Amino acid sequence: MSSPWSPRREGSPDASRLLIERAHEEFVRGNPDDARVRDVRGVVRESWRRSLDSLVGLEGLPPLALTPEELERHRREHPLSDVIDMIRGLLIPGAPEESGVVVAVGDASGRLLWVEGDRRVRTLTGDMGFVAGTSWAEEAVGTSAPGTALRLDRSMQIRGAEHFNRLVQPWSCTAAPVHDPETRRLIGVIDVTGGDEVVTPQAQLLVDATARAVEGELLLARLRARAAAPQAPRPRRVPRSPQTRATLRVLGRDRALLEVDADGSETVSELGQRHAELLLMLATHRQGLSAERLGELVYGDPDASVTLRAEMVRLRKALERIAPALVPESRPYRLTEPLETDAHQLLSLLDRGAHRVALAAYRGDVLPESSAPGVEELRDTVATALREALLSEASVEVLLAYADTQAGADDVEVLRLCLEMLPARSPKRPGLVARIERLEAS
Repeated sequence: MSSPWSPRREGSPDASRLLIERAHEEFVRGNPDDARVRDVRGVVRESWRRSLDSLVGLEGLPPLALTPEELERHRREHPLSDVIDMIRGLLIPGAPEESGVVVAVGDASGRLLWVEGDRRVRTLTGDMGFVAGTSWAEEAVGTSAPGTALRLDRSMQIRGAEHFNRLVQPWSCTAAPVHDPETRRLIGVIDVTGGDEVVTPQAQLLVDATARAVEGELLLARLRARAAAPQAPRPRRVPRSPQTRATLRVLGRDRALLEVDADGSETVSELGQRHAELLLMLATHRQGLSAERLGELVYGDPDASVTLRAEMVRLRKALERIAPALVPESRPYRLTEPLETDAHQLLSLLDRGAHRVALAAYRGDVLPESSAPGVEELRDTVATALREALLSEASVEVLLAYADTQAGADDVEVLRLCLEMLPARSPKRPGLVARIERLEAS
């Protein structure tokens, strides 16, 4: 008898994929009782229903759940950080860059903390947002092995078209939850993503065995630590300080938005251009800036100290009302609390290979009307990094999406690369040829 947690294997893989694709189309059209839908594995149908109830988009990208700083902190603090080398050794031994699969390790809420493996596969899966820091919980992206394994607290295999989100349907995956070895509390998930070869019974046995080996190693490490220090006093619990998360949104906006989440209470405030420029420079230069350097970056004049001081007084007063934790210090001018910006988040996404997510996050140039030298430099950095990353690593679908933006619409090099990457009989080729000819003639 086949397992309800693993894909059925009747008939050829292509025929099976086609049947599930048709069932998926009927389901999202509002026909859950269609005979083809009823023939889909029950565990998948139920996950599709939950995905629909959670308003998961059919072609949506996963949300970026962790900033770069938060990602590094979560990695350091998560118990699976102590066994990540074991996971690598068991699932991608030898030459991981040529393994043909990617291995992801996430926390109990579905946030991916590590995504490693085959470089080409990482690039392709990065286009659908399968990168560290994104959320792959079922309620965020729909049916997937890691998200559904966490939802049901058991190992799961999802093949191709069984995914709710169409962007994920070219891929298959096997995942297993990981538990605290003593309390049995869910602490994370291990996933292998690739082609149909990762949804075999052998693949499920391997991922399950890896999860159990990880739990065993965690328990052994604890027992060794207790044996080494049996009389060690229990550490005192340190009172938790209030948590503030702030993001400055400057892409495609002349007046920036400052979003502040202080212990679950969120406020959004619009800033004038000068205040946005000052905060953006302080967020970019976290080590701090002298008055002369900040004046140069914002006013283009290192001797603008009088004007700068007056503007900083106004900025401090504004921040005292809306975000007291962000009031900057002076000598040097610097922020004492982290301030994320959507511009730097986009650069981080490019570093992680999440090209499609980065492109979706690119709302336009950084403070497009600003003439502050520091802003102009960051604007050029972001635009250039996005273009070069897409030209060197992105899939043709992402390049075509970039060509439809204002930034890429007149970029002949991008259009020519799209033409090279498209299949010979693609219906998109004539339109691209016409655009290239029109641009070169103008």
